[in-house]
Amino acid sequence: MILSIILISLITAGGFALTYLISDEETLLWRIASGCVIGSAVFGTAGFALAAIFGLTPAVVIASLVIAFIPAVIFRSDRYRKVFALDRSRAKGKLQGANATKALRFAYYAFFFFLFLFFFDRAMIVTESGISTGGSNNLGDLPFHLGAIYSFLENPNFPPDNPNFAGVKFTYPFLADLMTAMFMKLGVGIREAKYFQNLVWALSLLVIVEGIAFKFVRDRLAAKLAPFLLFFSGGLGFIWFFGDQMVQARGFFDFLWNLPKDYTIGDDFRWGNSLTTLFLTQRSLLLGMPLTLFAIGVLWKAFSRKNTDAPQQLSGLGMVKPVLPYVLSGALAGTLALIHVHSLAVLFVLGVFLLIVRRDLWREWIAFAVGVSIVALPLLAWSMSGSATQTSDFVGFHFGWDKREDNFLWFWLKNTGLVFPLLAAGVYLVWTSRKTEAVEPDPSDKPKKRTKELREEEENRLKADPSLLLFYIPFAFLFVISNVLKLAPWEWDNIKILIYWYVLSIPFIALAVSWAWRQGGVWKPAVALMIVALTMSGGLDVWRTVSRQIDYRVFDPDAITVSDRIRASTRPRSVFLNAPTYNSAVVLSGRSSLMRYPGHLGSHGIDYKEREEEVKAIYRGGPGATELLRKHGVTHVLISPEERNTLVPNEQYFAQFPVVAESGPYRVYKVQ
Repeated sequence: MILSIILISLITAGGFALTYLISDEETLLWRIASGCVIGSAVFGTAGFALAAIFGLTPAVVIASLVIAFIPAVIFRSDRYRKVFALDRSRAKGKLQGANATKALRFAYYAFFFFLFLFFFDRAMIVTESGISTGGSNNLGDLPFHLGAIYSFLENPNFPPDNPNFAGVKFTYPFLADLMTAMFMKLGVGIREAKYFQNLVWALSLLVIVEGIAFKFVRDRLAAKLAPFLLFFSGGLGFIWFFGDQMVQARGFFDFLWNLPKDYTIGDDFRWGNSLTTLFLTQRSLLLGMPLTLFAIGVLWKAFSRKNTDAPQQLSGLGMVKPVLPYVLSGALAGTLALIHVHSLAVLFVLGVFLLIVRRDLWREWIAFAVGVSIVALPLLAWSMSGSATQTSDFVGFHFGWDKREDNFLWFWLKNTGLVFPLLAAGVYLVWTSRKTEAVEPDPSDKPKKRTKELREEEENRLKADPSLLLFYIPFAFLFVISNVLKLAPWEWDNIKILIYWYVLSIPFIALAVSWAWRQGGVWKPAVALMIVALTMSGGLDVWRTVSRQIDYRVFDPDAITVSDRIRASTRPRSVFLNAPTYNSAVVLSGRSSLMRYPGHLGSHGIDYKEREEEVKAIYRGGPGATELLRKHGVTHVLISPEERNTLVPNEQYFAQFPVVAESGPYRVYKVQ
């Protein structure tokens, strides 16, 4: 863990420094959180570029660390040292002294720290019984990411071929997994590397979500509520929970410790909880979302600037400084091409919209676009050339997202609960805030009384900028388009776009809740019920994971042992034949498979049907099998319980080949 802390600290230091080149007025905590994801993006992208030339070696990882750390040299400048000293002094002031406000602030962050600490501990569980996961939706995603990580670690053909479909380019946005492999190159264990990265990215997302909510609505209570609404997102599943509890006639707490299912996703629900269905399973989004929100925050800062505040006309070098933050933030956003492409698409939609509605800020928008293009276009050109992904599968008419047989309105009400009513209330509050003006003090009032009343008035006055409604339009558009078209081969993957609609809706929802709380009286118990309705279903799913109620085994001990023996007895570029499943022992070896899980391949737009039939034909044996083995360059064949159960292999045919690795019922034949 110490080595992981050192590596993350070095990565964060460079990103932390870059925040001073992008924004002058931010809290120290925001800079640390943003610095973590910025540094991670720089570190991973530098590692990809260098490894493509020299291979992934410890020297390449160290060089990437140096590149990520280089921006920290700006602190040699007196100007930046003074700004940093001021930020540190302000942060120190918030910590010194003891009062209820500071105690609550500490408890707030401590709660999320321990939540993430215990939650991500369940992502990958290693015991004497093998490798398992405590995430109900992570059964297939864990081995997918392990396969990518070990492929980067073991395969000298860098960037490697797709380990799930040998012979084609690996174009899945893999930077998060590459970072894990880079940590492992320096001696960090795979579970530790994944766990620590997930933990710090989640904490960074927490701070950035809180920060962007405050920037949008200028309401501290709403900003504090925002992360709860994100991390405990869900719909009306808690109603089903109470129904199940009554049917089973078990005590409430007994049932709570033995939940039979998730209450945000399954047969009845499709929205899911962000932690259990997205951030635990999709590491790319866990890194990509805070980076995207960072970029959105930079764009909002310019957008919310009034026309009268526009900078004066400049020429020559004088034009560079005002647009430098946008070029830099755009370049950082460009790394999303290898982190999370759907996030990059969200920024594209937002950028086009901003260029249309605020043409007076064309310099800022063009500067941002230039920054994105410099980084993203080469990466996209590389990933798209020679790819097996069929882009035509990504777009098609599909009404209602994943509503299945449900009525459209009922589907969204059931899956999101009070989200839409409170979103409408928040939009209305922001709309009416344009009429709010500061209250002038009455000169006849006594100073003490006036100060108290003004303070209360200031706390209750809506401060949200009405231009937020215009800024929100592209995210509302994303919701509409995601309900009309499928933007991925598997329609549920539209969630990668829909989640941004939800995150940018959260400030409005939180503002409505905050406003109701400040009305006092009967509003306060009503607000308590609102918060329960918004977070209980998601909280149940998160609790099911944190309380260790789930333990799905992915790899048994023999699979782990045989994978070690495969690494010891086969060449890194070997191609394996195995059953098309997500948890083949080959995954842990770093070797490529002719074909793995069809669900992953189909969701990535790869046409696997012909190869799937050829895999079945090879396992049947005979002369045709020999020819297919040569055709695809298969060097080794695995026969394990999975192949015996699903493919009924002709073991007499494979007995002619030497066995090069074996453990229990697992046997590896060398066929070429």
